[in-house]
Amino acid sequence: MGWIILYLEHVASINGVVDDETAIHLNFPVVLFATVSVALIGLLVGVMEVIWLEKVFRKRSFAQKLFYKFGLYALTMLVIISIAYPIAASIELNTSLFSQAVQEKFFGFMLSPVFWSTMVGMGTSLFLCLFYAGISENLGHKVMLNFFTGKYHSPKEEERIFMFLDLKASTTIAEKLGHVRYFNFLQEYYDNLSDAIIAHQGEVYQYIGDEIVVSWRNELGLKSNNCVECFFAMKRDLQKRWPFYEAQYGFQPCFKAAMHFGRVTTGEIGALKKEIFYTGDVLNTTARIQGLCNDYGEELLISEALQAQLSLDAKYQTKSHGAAVLKGKASSLEIVGVRKS
Repeated sequence: MGWIILYLEHVASINGVVDDETAIHLNFPVVLFATVSVALIGLLVGVMEVIWLEKVFRKRSFAQKLFYKFGLYALTMLVIISIAYPIAASIELNTSLFSQAVQEKFFGFMLSPVFWSTMVGMGTSLFLCLFYAGISENLGHKVMLNFFTGKYHSPKEEERIFMFLDLKASTTIAEKLGHVRYFNFLQEYYDNLSDAIIAHQGEVYQYIGDEIVVSWRNELGLKSNNCVECFFAMKRDLQKRWPFYEAQYGFQPCFKAAMHFGRVTTGEIGALKKEIFYTGDVLNTTARIQGLCNDYGEELLISEALQAQLSLDAKYQTKSHGAAVLKGKASSLEIVGVRKS
C-alpha cells in the first residue's frame, strides 16, 4: 500500500497535479528509505496490536475497538510522517536534516494536498486492516483466511488432531455464580486459555458451553508435540490466574481434556450463517475419551494411536489404561494418560 501511495504521488507531481515543491521525487535512496520505513511501521503496528492494544481493548465492543484503535494508530502515523518526511526530504535534497530548505519543504507538505492524500491513503489501508482483523478475531483467524481463499468451498478430506477440553464441576460453578456471573467467568476463562492455543498453532473449532474444541492439522499438532504442550501451557496460564479467580469468584477453575486424531471431511456449511465444519468419527471418539477422564483419574487422556505419532520424552509421564470400550463404539480403543514430570 505504501508503494502504491508513493507511486501515485510521484505520478501526480510529474503531471503537475500537486505542487512540485512539496512532493518527494522518486530515486533509489528515497524508495529504499520509504520501503524500510513502511516495513518498520507495519512491524510496529503489529507489535502494538498483539502485545498491547488487543489486550487493552479485548473487552470492548467491535465498534469501540475499531474507533479507539484507528484513532491511536492514525495519531501514530501522523507522528511517524512528521519524522520520516524531513528525513526523506534531506535525502532527496542531499542536505542537512535541519536545513532551511528541508523545513520549508516539510511545512509546505503539511499544508498541501499531498499530505492529505497520504493520510487518506494510509488511513484507508489502516481501517481495512483493522476491520479485517476484527472480523477475523470473531470468526477465528484461520477461518477468515479459509473463507477468503475458498479453501473449503468444496469439501476436502484431511487428517486432523482434536482436543476436547472441559471445565471441571461446571454445573456446580454455574449454580453458585448465577447466569450473569457465570457468563463473565467463562469470558475470563476462555481469554486466559487463548494465548496458549495461538502459541501452539491450534485453531479453536467450537466453544460449546464450558467446553472448547481445539484442532490442528496433523503436521502442526505433532510438531514439537504442539497438541500436548498446548494442554500444559493452558494449565500453567490458568494456574497463574488462580488468585484472581479465588478473589473474584471464590474458586480455582480446573479442566480435563482428551485428544485423538483421524480423517475428517472439512467444508463450508450453512445457509444463513456460514462456518467451517468437520465431520468424522474422530470427533465422536475424542468426546467419548474425554468422558473417561474422571473414571481414570486423569486430567489428560490421549489415544495410544496418537501417542505413537508423538515424541514424548522423559519430561512426560505416560500411563496406559488398556483397551476402553467407548459408548456407541463397536471396537475398543487403547487409552493413555499423560502428565508432566
